[in-house]
Amino acid sequence: MVRLDRGNGGEGPGRRMTVAVANTVSEEGAAVALRVHLARSYPPVLAFGAFLKNTVCVIDGDTAYLSHAASDLDSPEAIAEFEKRASSLLAEIGAEPVLIAHDLHPDFYSSRHAATFGVPTLPVQHHHAHIAALMAEHRLTGPVIGLALDGFGLGPANESWGGELLWVDGAECRRLGHLKRLAQPGGDVAAREPWRMGAAALHSLGRGGEIAERFADHKAATMLAQIMSKGLNSPETSSCGRLFDAACGLLGVRTIAEFEGQAPMELEGLVQDPKALDSGWTLDDAGVLGFDPLLARLADCEAQEGADLFHGTLAAALVQWARWASEETGAERVALGGGCFLNKVLCRLMADGLADGGLDAYFPESLSPGDPAVSVGQALIAAEIAAETAANKRNS
Repeated sequence: MVRLDRGNGGEGPGRRMTVAVANTVSEEGAAVALRVHLARSYPPVLAFGAFLKNTVCVIDGDTAYLSHAASDLDSPEAIAEFEKRASSLLAEIGAEPVLIAHDLHPDFYSSRHAATFGVPTLPVQHHHAHIAALMAEHRLTGPVIGLALDGFGLGPANESWGGELLWVDGAECRRLGHLKRLAQPGGDVAAREPWRMGAAALHSLGRGGEIAERFADHKAATMLAQIMSKGLNSPETSSCGRLFDAACGLLGVRTIAEFEGQAPMELEGLVQDPKALDSGWTLDDAGVLGFDPLLARLADCEAQEGADLFHGTLAAALVQWARWASEETGAERVALGGGCFLNKVLCRLMADGLADGGLDAYFPESLSPGDPAVSVGQALIAAEIAAETAANKRNS
């Protein structure tokens, strides 16, 4: 567990400390970049990772072997490197996988490639894998509450996920709640144009009439309210990454980004004194966490003040969400994964808030919070299923 220093410089009342497991980094040039020591021994499995920042992982025995991170699987060159990386990793370890895990998205090349190996395959939901990766790194067994916050992962019913509250016990996963959905006008382009998510927030607040004037510098703004009202090319998403973008759009922070995540990074850089907005969020009985009151406030304040309010309110709401999940399930360990936890301000606030609430918080340490860790989680889920299958065969 990452131990983030609290304001008092030490352990606060009720703070629970956990000794992190030491993992080993391989020498440069080897196919294996990192060895993660697991809680138990498993049959050999292979996992093909995420579409973005792809890695490959093999579990054999009580060790997960993670490849070096590479580029996104969006070009012939990247795909060729991906295939080479998988072959090199298997050859270096000498494993013969009995099961291959891949992303739930059927159109990813990695999902199609898995079927060419002649062994059973397993589709794994992206956010389940994020939390399972933390369970692997910290050798956690038994159920945990998972907060998986990122830009995108396909849900089981082809929805856009990215702000997920989960109950995870190895290969088992149950969705307890999600962030209130926002329209994503223009689809994927909204991830690179945060002003669009700001417009989506205004539309959600019933203030769509302000979009054209507020974002007059962007030609598409003139028709965007009408497009969202008609549901045209505006898929809904529960993504926390897009919630960050909505805040950036409303505050005028980097309305056009050169890469996904650039605007939220700049928003984080503006934070001086995080504060939670009173009644800045809503949480309903279905576990849906909404931020309409916060977004309404951000629409009418300066960027620096908004950065403080956004981070402070988001963290306070997420802590309450996790405590609600703990009361619902009895689980007291919270695993926090996904690219949004690259945000150090959010991590610090979450660590303090969860500790004050008597919950154990587990953050990535050796692994990345983002998509390079997904293959480790996929592999652990596959390994749990392979071990159960082997045990059933022995007992039959």
